[in-house]
Amino acid sequence: MPTKNKQNPVATQIKDRIQHHLTYTLGDLADHGKSNTKHAWWEAVSMAVNDVIFPMLTKTQARHREQDVRRVYYLSLEYLMGRLLANNLTNLDLYDVVDSAVNELGHNLADLCEVAPDMALGNGGLGRLAACFIDSLATLDYPAIGYGIHYEHGLFKQEIDNCRQIERPDVWREFGNPWEICRPQFTQEVGVYGHVETTTNNKGEEVRVWKAASSLVGVPWDVPIVGYKSATANILRLWECRVKDHFDWDRFTAGDYHEAHRARVLAETVSKVLYPADETPQGKELRFLQQYFFCACSIKDIIRRYKEHHNDWAAFPDKAAIQLNDTHPTISVLEMMRTLIDDHAVAWDDAWALCQKVFSYTNHTLLPEALETWAVSMFERVVPRHLEILYRINDEFLNNEVDKKWPGDIAMRAKLSLIREDGERSVRMAHLCVLASHKVNGVAQIHSDLVKSDLFPEFDALWPGKLTNVTNGITPRRWLKASNPDLSALLDSVVKGDWARDLDLLQDVAQHADKAAFQKKFMQIKRDNKVRLADFIRAELNIEVSPDAIFDVQIKRLHEYKRQHLNLLNILSLYRRLLNNPNDDMQPRVFIFGAKAAPSYHFAKDIIYAINKVGERVNNDERIGGKLKVVFLPNYRVSLAEKIIPAADVSEQISTAGKEASGTGNMKLALNGAVTIGTLDGANIEIAEEVGDDNIFIFGNTVDEVKALDANGYNPRAFYDSNADIRAILDWLEGDFFTPGHPGELASIKHNLLGGDPYKVLADFESYKEAHKRLDEAYKDSKRWAKMAILNTAKMGKFNSDRSIEDYVANIWHLSPSK
Repeated sequence: MPTKNKQNPVATQIKDRIQHHLTYTLGDLADHGKSNTKHAWWEAVSMAVNDVIFPMLTKTQARHREQDVRRVYYLSLEYLMGRLLANNLTNLDLYDVVDSAVNELGHNLADLCEVAPDMALGNGGLGRLAACFIDSLATLDYPAIGYGIHYEHGLFKQEIDNCRQIERPDVWREFGNPWEICRPQFTQEVGVYGHVETTTNNKGEEVRVWKAASSLVGVPWDVPIVGYKSATANILRLWECRVKDHFDWDRFTAGDYHEAHRARVLAETVSKVLYPADETPQGKELRFLQQYFFCACSIKDIIRRYKEHHNDWAAFPDKAAIQLNDTHPTISVLEMMRTLIDDHAVAWDDAWALCQKVFSYTNHTLLPEALETWAVSMFERVVPRHLEILYRINDEFLNNEVDKKWPGDIAMRAKLSLIREDGERSVRMAHLCVLASHKVNGVAQIHSDLVKSDLFPEFDALWPGKLTNVTNGITPRRWLKASNPDLSALLDSVVKGDWARDLDLLQDVAQHADKAAFQKKFMQIKRDNKVRLADFIRAELNIEVSPDAIFDVQIKRLHEYKRQHLNLLNILSLYRRLLNNPNDDMQPRVFIFGAKAAPSYHFAKDIIYAINKVGERVNNDERIGGKLKVVFLPNYRVSLAEKIIPAADVSEQISTAGKEASGTGNMKLALNGAVTIGTLDGANIEIAEEVGDDNIFIFGNTVDEVKALDANGYNPRAFYDSNADIRAILDWLEGDFFTPGHPGELASIKHNLLGGDPYKVLADFESYKEAHKRLDEAYKDSKRWAKMAILNTAKMGKFNSDRSIEDYVANIWHLSPSK
């Protein structure tokens, strides 16, 4: 960051703009020195920064129009953006300048950055990856537009009440958001429901026409995405759902106020929350409507932009690359086909050829439940014309390609069909993605290999070369430079060049890993970050933790395959060990969790309850002398991650081998000097290759060994019967030791593990325990641990999202930078 200079003319200009916005934009009448005006100050500073960003945005978009550039359109249901003030200032290289201006005005910039709510546009790794990618696209000057939904309340705000997760609305934009711009001139109208008729066009040809019964209106909100030390500001366009008429005037006049607003309420529900609960038919339909609304608005906007410069479709594949981030945007393929055929009279074969040239698809999971399917009856009711198009795509695929490759193979036709016929007839969305895309990528090498061998082997046989890999990455601007400024400054002192732009430059740090002076500085920064996190934990939860303990962190979406319950079993094992011998020389540990469970995922919520009940008992047990603490920080989000990650000593990446596609939390934590304990799963494998086996703790069954366990008839009870520690822990959970007077409240974990243990928790338990013992011994050797931590930071160059984007550009999108 640039050296602070209070006489800097840019600082003076920024100061003037802040005061201007306080007075003339916000009309603030309060004494600006009072602490209760922090929100106004945050808004005024953000608006002053926008005075820099908006001209960049205007120039960038004008340049793109003049050059008629090829763009990538990134379609994602999630963008986990976090807070933008510090990140934008970092990318603009203005943080210290604005800090100086704000200090002169009597405020602290770091405090103002804490005022903003996180932008509630995502949930977990999928949304954070999308946010990193659009940051990198702007940094590398590639023309890009991200499309998503302008959620009113996002996923949910998590509260912990009596140790249980409670969901509340995430009111993130109740008082506005200075970073977004409404663009009513680009509003789109989307038809839904209705029926399809056969009619005759002006050429005398019979055509099918969709008569929609109602419509939704998509209002776009643009968030400028600023590149790091770049002149580029791309767009994240988010669709808000409305209706054309605000309410039914006649019903309102007649006194029927509820019915007068019915259409408006239903429309606004579409963009109300991310992932509405789908346990009911209404919930399923809302999710389907949400996906179609977002896809249809985005496709219309893409076509509108193309038609501004072109009268025919010949150049369309040269100007548009559409990336589907997971299966949520799949229906955009059918909407593109419908629009080309029905609205623009493009012949079927030409329309399908265009689709296969512009679409590409990122697969993020091997889990069956994450490979979306939608009931055929849902298509019939909501988008009947799209179902007709789907049927034809399927027929031509099965008759022309599957039968050619596997003639007469009925079983193969059934397996590859877009329609699953067993049980309720449903549409396989991932199959449609593969058919329509010219490239399909996994997100870590092992994941991409498993996509070919286990998930889509037949598609790989049909189209060799279509399935490929792009290993995920993270932006070092947010996840180190902005969130860990002290470590960033230390790295600046020993690295030649701008490592935040070229993360491979951190290799220079490796030569300092053995140097005592550098180790001391590095570990002092780590301890300072731990002190800050300990203070935060005390303030939020009234739990005292020692910064001299190992901070062992597992922060990610709560799901069985991520195995937070394996972590819990090990905590219980350590607790038993300390109860048996309070003088055990175990290094003191603080286990820190952050995780949200889907509202309808009851077992995941049971795990959260168990973690909190165990923590409640352990944290207050004086017999163990504070050697073990368990902390569950509520409402895990980007801004909370930015506090936890710089303070982490240990990164828990313990998913069942073959289940985690990649992970990006593993990269963020390692980049900040945390040492990974993990399975050979996802990007852990590539992290191990980069940092070396001596600087990571690997445990557990491999992918092939997990498959062998299943093939041989996995029996979790055998581990229970033969392992006294497992047996004691699971029996403990069944009693009332952690839930006095309420035996059995934690028993669902025991029942899940002994009733099948689908994610091989018990099979990996002993290996996990042994890995933790090795970790404990390593931490006791402070010089060894410091070297490990430093090398983890130094070896993360591969995991820059800039590298990921360059891989996409070279192998899938074929973009050129626009400067």
